[in-house]
Amino acid sequence: MDNLPLHEIVAMAGAKLLRDDSSISISRISKDTRSIAPGDLYIALRGERFDGNAFASQALNAGASAVLMDSPEEARKLAQEHPVILAEDSLTALTNLAKNWRQRLMLKSVCITGSSGKTSTKEFTAAVLGSLLRTTKTQGNLNNHIGLPLSILSASTLDRAAVWELGMNHAGEITELASLAKPDCAIITNIGTAHIEHLGSREAIALEKGMLAEAVALDGTVILPTKDEFASSIAARCKGRVVWAGIDSGDLLAADISPTPQGTSFTVVHAGKSYKASIPVHGRHMVSNALLALTAGVECGIPMEKAITALGKTRLAGGRLEQKILQGIIFLDDTYNANPDSMEAALETLHSMPGGGRRIAVLGKMGELGSYAAEGYRRTGAAASKLADILVTVGAETNAIAEAARNDGMARIHETENTSNAARMIRQLARPGDVVLVKGSRSARMETLLTHFAT
Repeated sequence: MDNLPLHEIVAMAGAKLLRDDSSISISRISKDTRSIAPGDLYIALRGERFDGNAFASQALNAGASAVLMDSPEEARKLAQEHPVILAEDSLTALTNLAKNWRQRLMLKSVCITGSSGKTSTKEFTAAVLGSLLRTTKTQGNLNNHIGLPLSILSASTLDRAAVWELGMNHAGEITELASLAKPDCAIITNIGTAHIEHLGSREAIALEKGMLAEAVALDGTVILPTKDEFASSIAARCKGRVVWAGIDSGDLLAADISPTPQGTSFTVVHAGKSYKASIPVHGRHMVSNALLALTAGVECGIPMEKAITALGKTRLAGGRLEQKILQGIIFLDDTYNANPDSMEAALETLHSMPGGGRRIAVLGKMGELGSYAAEGYRRTGAAASKLADILVTVGAETNAIAEAARNDGMARIHETENTSNAARMIRQLARPGDVVLVKGSRSARMETLLTHFAT
């Protein structure tokens, strides 16, 4: 955000200033006292397990220039000595602030949603657009009703492109986020089973995710994957132009996909021309994500050669098929999150890895599956039986994966209680040259297996 006078922040937030100080300006919004810096406005948000108002004094002591609160009694106490903004509701004030700031931003906004691959696609897209345009992007996975406003408020009026990730787990959320982000271009990565516990079916997930496509105006663009079974129905809901990207088919397509020791190479075909490309990560599904990013680059005027060069230099955040070599064993760290669709994609990546070593899958639990859990675990076990040589499951919830793999004829299956035991199991089973996939939902904390293995 640009430097703004405190009174202007108050007006944009629709709040009340209890103690005025005309010398104060705000350059950044923060909700975390651990990262407060001079010039910050601390916004006290309430959560299920905390009340940010209780930390307002701490934020001021850490250097915050002002605080925004929705606890009148505490606000008036602090206002005796400090600049304090009082709001009826801090989250509403944050949303108002982001909405008003978004209206000042003269940039091309690319918004991304989908059941999986959002963050990887965001990173690829930001790298492509950033090769020519000053680009802001969602940091980490700040993609919800709190994260998106913070992402918008981190943008500058000097930025010429924004890549914002939109997440959801309940109906109605994408519409609200899209109205705030005002997408010029929308990317929907896929429609899978993530969050099916709350929405009930893939059809309901497609309806919700497709709200982003509906939010794109007539002069905007919606980028869809060719191979997704719900893409055509989403395309029918669009006012904007629809552009297709995918492996072997689409307005922009990839062919000749080949794994390499460093990642994946492929050929991009667009407008009758072919281009050699590569990404520093393994997996056909990662190529699909990269194609969506390249398509966004084309729509934003990035020359293809420049976009492909940027793509090849992209570094994804940890836990997304990150390759690590420990004691001569190749680990694929895909511990960021998991659902049945991403499990299958990761297992296919494990199977396609170059080299003659064995393929070992170490799989943890998946969250938010609800009544779909039995089918989701069955699918994962069936895939593991075909794509891995050895299966290690972690946690009681994953017994269903082991059972499904066993029913499909897989012989080498080991069931463990936790990541510490799994690490000991891998020490006994794996040898140099083997490839080990480690994957599970965030709540499974599968990344701790690598820590246990290394110590």
